[in-house]
Amino acid sequence: MNFIILLKYGSCYMTIAKEQNFPISISEDIVLPANGIYSNEPPLETQLHLEQMMLLIKCLLWLWRDRRDFYAAGNLSIYFSPQQLKSEDFRGPDFFVVLETERKVRKSWVVWEENYQYPNLIVEILSPTTANVDKTLKKEIYQNTFHTPEYCWFDPQTLEFQGFRLEGGEYQSIEPNAQGHLWSEQLGLYLGLHEEFVRFFTLSGELVPTPEESSTRLQKDVMRLKGNMVRLEENVVRLEQRVAQETLMREIAEQRVAQEALMRELAEQKAVQQAIKMERWAAKLQELNIDLDSI
Repeated sequence: MNFIILLKYGSCYMTIAKEQNFPISISEDIVLPANGIYSNEPPLETQLHLEQMMLLIKCLLWLWRDRRDFYAAGNLSIYFSPQQLKSEDFRGPDFFVVLETERKVRKSWVVWEENYQYPNLIVEILSPTTANVDKTLKKEIYQNTFHTPEYCWFDPQTLEFQGFRLEGGEYQSIEPNAQGHLWSEQLGLYLGLHEEFVRFFTLSGELVPTPEESSTRLQKDVMRLKGNMVRLEENVVRLEQRVAQETLMREIAEQRVAQEALMRELAEQKAVQQAIKMERWAAKLQELNIDLDSI
């Protein structure tokens, strides 16, 4: 006969079957409450774990705020069989994303109530008590049972960050780009370190902001726009002053040209008058029989 021993290893439970002489039977005719299975996760170990989990959740929710075809959660139980529910030999990831599903509030992720969908991406946040399980047992479950396409782990103390992609039924390491970021084919985003936390980055390498960062950035943009408007108004005033000055200078130049034309006209009139005067003097001398050349 068999009995099951539950061994707690970090935040996970492992089962060991033993041969014994007394029967243990678990009825398969268990009626589970629809949408009534609550998550059964232990509390997060440190503030860093909480902050990291919340960063991933709220950044993705903010980035995809107009989408209704995904579910993102953290520290939430994933129930993938009634037997697993009874034995409690597995607990939920620190962060996971399921695509092509309805975006709504859930008490837990119950696979048989979700068209047998498993997470497309899982991120575990390591700690001294969970690192070994996250790198071995959980990795094996995500690979062989969940068939989750992408799995990452991150240690907030040492900043160790590694990702895997399911290829041929086995996880293969994701090669980082020049910035050390890992490309997620499932999300269409990069994951990488920013100020000692794992963050999302766009295809062009831009940091995906939190709602607070977006608000701050918007406020900065508004202030920058206001500053630009002030500078534009100042430029308009200066331009108007310059136009007025240039207009005045043109008027002065036109007046100067007119004055010079008048002076030339006066000079010409004076020359004509002088010529007429000379002709009169010549005629007068001729009347007096005075030869100008003899004078």
